[in-house]
Amino acid sequence: MKKITLIAGARPNFMKIAPIIHAIKEAQVNGKSISYRLVHTGQHYDKKMSGDFFEQLNLPDPDVNLNAGGGSQAEQTASIMIGFEKELTDNPADLVIVVGDVTSTMACAIVAQKLHTKVAHVEGGIRSYDWSMPEEINRLVTDAITDYFFTTSEIANENLMRSGVASDKIFFVGNTMIDTLLKQRPRFTKPEIWDQLQLKEKEYLVMTLHRPANVDQESQIKALLDEIIEHTEDAQLIFPVHPRTARILEKLDVQHPRLHMVEPLAYLEFNYLVERSLAVITDSGGITEETTVMGIPCMTLRDNTERPETIMEGTNELIGTDTKGIAPAMKRLFNGEWKKGSIPKLWDGHTAVRIIDKILDFEEI
Repeated sequence: MKKITLIAGARPNFMKIAPIIHAIKEAQVNGKSISYRLVHTGQHYDKKMSGDFFEQLNLPDPDVNLNAGGGSQAEQTASIMIGFEKELTDNPADLVIVVGDVTSTMACAIVAQKLHTKVAHVEGGIRSYDWSMPEEINRLVTDAITDYFFTTSEIANENLMRSGVASDKIFFVGNTMIDTLLKQRPRFTKPEIWDQLQLKEKEYLVMTLHRPANVDQESQIKALLDEIIEHTEDAQLIFPVHPRTARILEKLDVQHPRLHMVEPLAYLEFNYLVERSLAVITDSGGITEETTVMGIPCMTLRDNTERPETIMEGTNELIGTDTKGIAPAMKRLFNGEWKKGSIPKLWDGHTAVRIIDKILDFEEI
């Protein structure tokens, strides 16, 4: 029996872990000797950022919740490590699977290796090369101590090999977040704000902003919003506000009839909006992958990305954090000149099955 411990802590993790759980259950039904234990670190601990995802993605209740949310990054890392050390000591595993690039990913990988447990990193090898991003530090540390790498692109493979990872430890399998997107797409749910705001397809843009470079300085986020409002013609702007961003916006008085700042939306409701939007403005990484698969124009307000395939192949473009990039991008959008894009290789909805098939073949665990 191969005992797997799965780590989930923050909103993006749940989308990536759900198909892996479903693939394990399918393997069990087919008589495979594999079991799993789901550890929720509690990094995201409110209902919209965590609870709704378990319900909507048909995730089982976690076997344990470490309740490690809140505090500074150092405090959160320490709390996760303390909690997970006890959890893994009490419930040993043959393999710990971490996903993505959040604090939980790095913290649990460190604990697992110190307890002599092998680590697999789903979404290993992606790089922004921007060390000012906490996520980049998490990626570098995690990949430095990972045993098996499950990658989303050939670019990630190349990043790993350049850093000295042996090719036989790298498995190009695709993107588990796209597994979730494709499975859940028929279930996308109209949010209440659709009727409240009388939204119409392709007549609004969806916005998400949460990165420190965009939201920590009041002058920066105000300048971005002002520029976006000025250059989006008659389109409605739907802005589900991240809790981090909400704290900043409370101090500002940015108001406009077309700007609608709403509570964070659950997965099915948010993607209902994205799928029907004219475009998305974001500083998220994962959303650029989802828009690429759905064929929705995406403008990323960052100076770099760890997901270059969404630009090289998909519908995403880097606009930058300087407001001067917004006007020309909007002009191309409203002139109907945005690129069409294509879907990257192996982003086909079967990634998690490929991951579990590989793990079942591992002789050393």
